[in-house]
Amino acid sequence: MLPRLLFGLLAAASLALVGCAHSPQHLSLQPMVTAQLNPIGQGQPVVVRVVDGRSSPVLGTRGGLYPETSAISVAGQDIVPKLQGQAEAAVRLLGFTPTPNAYNAPQLTLTLTDMKYQSPRDGSYVTEANISASIRADVQNSVRRYSGRYAATLNQRFGMAPNQQTNTKLVSDVLSDALTRVFKDPTIGQLLNNQ
Repeated sequence: MLPRLLFGLLAAASLALVGCAHSPQHLSLQPMVTAQLNPIGQGQPVVVRVVDGRSSPVLGTRGGLYPETSAISVAGQDIVPKLQGQAEAAVRLLGFTPTPNAYNAPQLTLTLTDMKYQSPRDGSYVTEANISASIRADVQNSVRRYSGRYAATLNQRFGMAPNQQTNTKLVSDVLSDALTRVFKDPTIGQLLNNQ
C-alpha cells in the first residue's frame, strides 16, 4: 500500500513540475496597417518588395522553469506574404499602383530586421514580456534613395503564462505598429511620388 501511495505522490509531483514548463509556440501573425493614409499619388506604378532579414525565426522564449523548451517562433514563409499584402494595400491607399516589375518605377523594399519576445529568465512563472519589432524601409526613385528604420515595442504583464492565441495577438499588434509607422512617414509617400 505504501509503495503505491509513494508512486502516486511522485506522479503528482512530476505533473506539477511539468506544469511549470511551457511548450514551444509557432505563431501565425496577422499584421495590419492601422492608420488612415492620405492618397498623394495618381496611380503611378510602384515596385513593392518584402524581405525577411532576421537571423532566425525564433523571437525568444516564454521563460518558465525550462526556457530552452519554450521558444516562440514566426516562420519567414508565413509572415513575408502577409507583410507583402499589407504593404501593397498601404501603397494603394497612398494612391499608387503596386506592380511587380514596372520599368523605371520607384521601388519600396521593406526588410523585417528584427522581432523579439523576452521574458524574465528567473522564476518559474511568466509575469511579463517585452515584445519588439523593427522594419527597415528602403525607397529608391530615379533621383534619390532613402532608408528609414521603424520600430515598435510593448511591455505586457500577465497574471498567468499567455497562451498561443494571446501571444499571436500581442506580437501581431507590435508588428502592425511598426508597419504602420512606415506608411505614416510622409517621406515615404513623397519619394514614391517623385519619379
